[in-house]
Amino acid sequence: MTSAQVLLSAILLGGLLLQAIVPGRRLVIVSSAAALACLVATLRGVSDTAKILAEVPWDVLVILVALGVVSEVLAQARAFDWLAVKVSDLSRGDARRLYLVLAVTMYVTSGLVNNLTALLLVLPMVLVLLRLMAPDRRYVRWTLGLLLVACNLGGAATPIGDFPAILMLSGGRLTFGRYLQFALPATAIAIVVLLGVVRFAVRPAEAVPRDPVTLRLTRAIVTALHRGLVVERSLAVPALGSLGLMLAAWSLLPARLGVSPALVCWLGGGLTLLMARRRGETIARAATQGEALLFLLSLFVMVGAVRSAGLFESVARALLAIPASPQVQLTLFLVLAGLLTGVFSAGPGMAALLDVADVLAKRLPPHAVYVGLALAVCAGSSLFLTAATSGPLAQALTEAADLRDAQGKKLRFGFREFVPVGLVSFAVIEGVALVYAWIFAR
Repeated sequence: MTSAQVLLSAILLGGLLLQAIVPGRRLVIVSSAAALACLVATLRGVSDTAKILAEVPWDVLVILVALGVVSEVLAQARAFDWLAVKVSDLSRGDARRLYLVLAVTMYVTSGLVNNLTALLLVLPMVLVLLRLMAPDRRYVRWTLGLLLVACNLGGAATPIGDFPAILMLSGGRLTFGRYLQFALPATAIAIVVLLGVVRFAVRPAEAVPRDPVTLRLTRAIVTALHRGLVVERSLAVPALGSLGLMLAAWSLLPARLGVSPALVCWLGGGLTLLMARRRGETIARAATQGEALLFLLSLFVMVGAVRSAGLFESVARALLAIPASPQVQLTLFLVLAGLLTGVFSAGPGMAALLDVADVLAKRLPPHAVYVGLALAVCAGSSLFLTAATSGPLAQALTEAADLRDAQGKKLRFGFREFVPVGLVSFAVIEGVALVYAWIFAR
């Protein structure tokens, strides 16, 4: 490795590790690290700030903002409140039903809208149900843990569900339909296998009392809390209509027209705001997500600086130099991708690994490499609470809810509590990724 590669890699890894250790200062840390990476790249003569910024995938940021607009409009319409009530109705207040219904609901929802928004608005209702049930520590751990993992799998199921898939869609590596064709069945298999393992092997609800009176009381309280809930159709219908048009455009528009996924999303987001009328401006300001944009921009800058030093090309050459078949090389790559994502989270993991995947995709079917990578990154982001995008939010909301068991002892949901869920989820999803890669890489 050259001195520039060593220095820039140290800045990238150091910045990502430090922001994970001190999440309260993450924006200061990553933005400072990005500026330092630009300085080092310039002084070492490998690139300059203008070139690094020119290589930032701005279309990814456009897609994230536009989808955030649609999610915010649905939130303002109280669509997620309605969804939370439906989860309660379907579960019937039964601990054995709740985690299954919740996981399937969040899997479907996270494939279409911002999973952070969905989680923020659905989780409070889930916490109310848990408080009424007086569950034990084990049940809380697995219910909330499965919720986060289901969000990750739903995000990986579609090209617009989460950042890693959006990055692939915007880069033109796979078309919308091609990604959906392979990723949706794979993630569906993963969620079914995971829920099967939890339902029949882990059995988290086994120790939770199943009192008919408590079940009826729980449903009655939830109904009373949301009596009079009305979804604002004037907001919900345009938002869902715009989302439907975007999905149709991504699937049906021929590539020769040159209409990029980002342009489709931009037009769809603008149409949603226009149909929101006078509330459009307020919604646009609320949906901007400045924190997420600054974090991703800083990440892209750091990764771009490391790329300019040729490190990713060196890693790709080293991987291809391994005396093994392309299928074995892909297997090693996917295992490494999952573990690295567990440490650095999905965004940094995918941004750094795509360059290596591009090299493998020249020797193997592209969908085997890219969808396999998306699954491996999903597995890694489900390994630890800090790796999941929505993990810290779920932890904070749970702490604020002050959950207690039947004896009045406080129930927590943090890094340590998530570990068993993460290990099982990682094993299942990474296993699906490897099986998928072996089947389609032949």
